[in-house]
Amino acid sequence: MQPRPPTVPLAPNAIQKGMPLKVLMNRDSIECLAQNILYVHKTFPAKTFCQHALTDLEPLELMQRAQHIAKSLREFLPGNYKQAVSILIDSFTPAETEVGSLGLAGFFYMPHSFFIADFGLDPSYNGGEDPFDVSMQALRELTMRFTAEFAIRPFLIDQQERTLAQVTQWLSDPNPHVRRLCSEGTRPKLPWGKRIQSFVGNPQPTLPILEYLKNDESLYVRRSVANHLGDIAKDHPEIAFSTCERWLQAGASSELKWVVRHAVRYHAKKGDARALEIRVKAKV
Repeated sequence: MQPRPPTVPLAPNAIQKGMPLKVLMNRDSIECLAQNILYVHKTFPAKTFCQHALTDLEPLELMQRAQHIAKSLREFLPGNYKQAVSILIDSFTPAETEVGSLGLAGFFYMPHSFFIADFGLDPSYNGGEDPFDVSMQALRELTMRFTAEFAIRPFLIDQQERTLAQVTQWLSDPNPHVRRLCSEGTRPKLPWGKRIQSFVGNPQPTLPILEYLKNDESLYVRRSVANHLGDIAKDHPEIAFSTCERWLQAGASSELKWVVRHAVRYHAKKGDARALEIRVKAKV
């Protein structure tokens, strides 16, 4: 393999009919990953890594493939987590500022997500030293290329207070992908992601995040706020409905009214009288 600057494989901008997402984790993506690493870490055994990552890959589904590749990264990168994840960060393509600019090509970074989630909590992978701060830096870098909403969840489950403190610092980040992570990563019932049972039972810790981001300039972030509040509404409708009503009473903008309508849509579709009333009040 000839080293060349980091890149991502070509991929469609959106899901294609009849094309399973798992095909994005293939020989091309694995070889691309190896070359990206080789560019910043000259001693990386790229060919051996590719052989290992491709072994038994075919029958696996998307998430399984990504985790399988992450385990191969663990096998061939330095054994110390901080050193390994620093190499991965160095191999990233430039940060994205536009929403959706990578399209499905961003799935290239799913193995990186699993690497952080699976090996970034346990000090035993990091020479006995706490890897938390290194992992938080890695999550911030990752979310500007793909998403870290899945990878951050083990940290919220295992070290909730500490991780929420970091999330709070990210709320004013200039990059919309980082701000969205604050809301999307803390959703109680994120699709495809581990449920955060403590937030399912008590959503109060995440409400300040939604308050801060509800008027964000990016629709990408506001949509996440709406979906997060919609998650809360399924288990705690009183909390979600009263939050929406308070926002409306305070003079919500047309953008925030959209957030409110989106947040209560599940209950409105089921004919809930209060949700329907909220949607009427939130009409622009």
